Amino acid sequence: MAKTLMGNMGCFLSSYLLVLTMLFSANAQFAKKTYLIQMDKSAMPKAFPNHLEWYSSKVKSALSTPPEADADSEKRIIYTYQNAFHGVAAKLTEGEAKKLETEEGVVAIFPDTKYELHTTRSPTFLGLEPAKAPNMWSEKLAGHDVIVGVLDTGIWPESESFKDVSMGPVPAHWKGACEIGTGFTKSHCNKKVVGARVFYHGYEAAIGRIKEQKEFKSARDQDGHGTHTAATVGGSPVLGANLLGYANGTARGMAPGARIAAYKVCWIGGCFSSDIVSAIDKAVADGVNVLSISLGGGVSSYYRDSLSVAAFGAMERGVFVSCSAGNAGPDPASLTNVSPWITTVGASTMDRDFPAQVKLGNGKIVSGVSLYKGQSVLSIEKQYPLVYLGSNSSRVDPRSMCLEGTLDPKVVSGKIVVCDRGLSPRVQKGHVVRSAGGVGMILTNTEANREELVADCHLLPAVAIGEKEGKDLRSYVLSSQSATATLAFEGTRLGIRPSPVVAAFSSRGPNFLSLEILKPDLVAPGVNILAAWSEAIGPSGLKVDNRREKFNILSGTSMSCPHVSGIAAFLKARHPEWSPAAIKSALMTTAYVLDNTKKPLRDASTAKHSSPYDHGSGHIDPIRALDPGLVYDIEPQDYFEFLCTQKLNPTQLRVFSKYSNRSCTHSLVSPGDLNYPAISSIFTQKTATSFSDPVIVHRTVTNVGPPDSNYQVVVSPFEGSSVKVEPETLNFTKTHQKLSYKITFTPRVRQTSPEFGSLEWKDGLHTVRSPIVITWLAPPM
Repeated sequence: MAKTLMGNMGCFLSSYLLVLTMLFSANAQFAKKTYLIQMDKSAMPKAFPNHLEWYSSKVKSALSTPPEADADSEKRIIYTYQNAFHGVAAKLTEGEAKKLETEEGVVAIFPDTKYELHTTRSPTFLGLEPAKAPNMWSEKLAGHDVIVGVLDTGIWPESESFKDVSMGPVPAHWKGACEIGTGFTKSHCNKKVVGARVFYHGYEAAIGRIKEQKEFKSARDQDGHGTHTAATVGGSPVLGANLLGYANGTARGMAPGARIAAYKVCWIGGCFSSDIVSAIDKAVADGVNVLSISLGGGVSSYYRDSLSVAAFGAMERGVFVSCSAGNAGPDPASLTNVSPWITTVGASTMDRDFPAQVKLGNGKIVSGVSLYKGQSVLSIEKQYPLVYLGSNSSRVDPRSMCLEGTLDPKVVSGKIVVCDRGLSPRVQKGHVVRSAGGVGMILTNTEANREELVADCHLLPAVAIGEKEGKDLRSYVLSSQSATATLAFEGTRLGIRPSPVVAAFSSRGPNFLSLEILKPDLVAPGVNILAAWSEAIGPSGLKVDNRREKFNILSGTSMSCPHVSGIAAFLKARHPEWSPAAIKSALMTTAYVLDNTKKPLRDASTAKHSSPYDHGSGHIDPIRALDPGLVYDIEPQDYFEFLCTQKLNPTQLRVFSKYSNRSCTHSLVSPGDLNYPAISSIFTQKTATSFSDPVIVHRTVTNVGPPDSNYQVVVSPFEGSSVKVEPETLNFTKTHQKLSYKITFTPRVRQTSPEFGSLEWKDGLHTVRSPIVITWLAPPM
């Protein structure tokens, strides 16, 4: 009987679960999501008075219910795009989206994608301080005013970094707006912050309505990230800037003479592609010259990446686009924003640090870093008991990482707590320790972070230390019931050697989407960067942090990206005729690969030499980039020809040809023939015993130096192949003259790992350097 009841109950549960599954599937089928619908603008029938009417008609034709029966029909379209991207963003069911995809005139449909933010001394470190560059921006550059659009979390307009003292009138080519909203009026824009817009329709469609009691539904920055990046791009000089006394000095952006337009696309719940694409589209129409985008959302095929497609459209309109590489390093192939028309920026350190010490009861002193400054300073004359709630076991213990709710006040009260990095924000761990009664924290790196130290503005006395020291510290605490320590903070130290060093968190190559395109393009300062901050939130970013600071110190490729954006604006002001590709080339070919000890750049994750997969062409050098000698220019059609080599079908290629009706002429024999400033050669073995054929790539350089210039080539040696350049000399007789050369890579000895080297053109005044990567692919199975 019992078995029968259990059997019947099992049948009932199975049937119930089946019904639930069917209901869930049905609901999912009719649930509306946001899709970006790209249209062929030229295909609009003459019967329609404008494109919006046509787009609306197309969307309505795909609806599963008649528009009049759909209470939400008027709100289906949330954006229209008409500059860098053509079409609309609309809320559709999955079935409606599939139906619309087959309609005439529809080029492609992109599901809305969530992106995440990639979260002073740098002008001096980069050679831009007044002593070396006194008149770089003070020279009259009438008609060449440069405007940088910053896609981020908004801006804190009251910051001194955004004052417009001594700035001239807003340039006539600016067509943007200063949108009003919660806590933001037209008076918050000026001759420095020339525009401010907000984009949230995609966010609200995915997450729900923005709660205005929790965040500003305006361009005002609730988060701080956008204010920091905007100030890094083009902040006006501010004397005596600092964070709690750390990094004191003059804060200024890379291009203090540039204008800033803030496009708020990121909210508490993230950043959505429909909003990002709308911002790019509007920014191009507004008249920006540079776009700075410190966010990313993974890697997908070029034609499926809406940010890549919109960036292509911006590039076609002459806009330089700079994006962060991501913070997923040191894992290989962890890059985002890898399209060749985007300048992809990794992060490196500067020669400034914020040292702190852990003084142990056994007499040992451990070096670390910290930005702590508060009333709860531990006495350096007293030792405090140490506690670590993990073990020597490899099993992960939430207590060892000081996660929320894991610390027992009876155990940690009055003690310094050792916390492992991982799973929660570093500053959050300190809050957990403080809430449980701990008097201090030692944050230890794990294998994922190794020896790289990032300083944080903690809520309690806290010091971050490296992996090796962390292991020794844990061993000391676990082996001694009377383990003690105290913490000491040493302020700001300059002249750190070696520097720069590639940050361990900076995302790495290779670029598996196209091995022939080396990424990242270069690295720039992205560790412990001081810049303006939102006064809506404390410097730790935690809600419980009641401190309010005008400046903050942050790390991430989000910080390195605006360095490059600002320097691109700097170059655009001096060379208004340069294309986005010419600016990118100048930045890449003048980048340096030796640190301040005259040795090759190092990788913070290994302490060994970094490679072009880590640092790209090298570390940015703004002053040299002003006069690169030669540039590798690339026209929009050349980028399209590159796409023609990527095995895309005609429908997929139309995603990029919609604006100017482009078609493939097959001018590139291979993707490696794109006139990129970096060179990547791929050997594909035919069989296990037969060598690959020689690989030939072509390049064309444009003379932007003296009319009469003679360049000689220098190529580094490679073990696995011979490299021949023809011709070996380039003799220019006029400015803007173009000369071409070819490089033949002939395999000799198969290598098990990529080989790295360089090609340099030298004329005695300029060195035009391109990194070379030679990769051997295994023969097909």
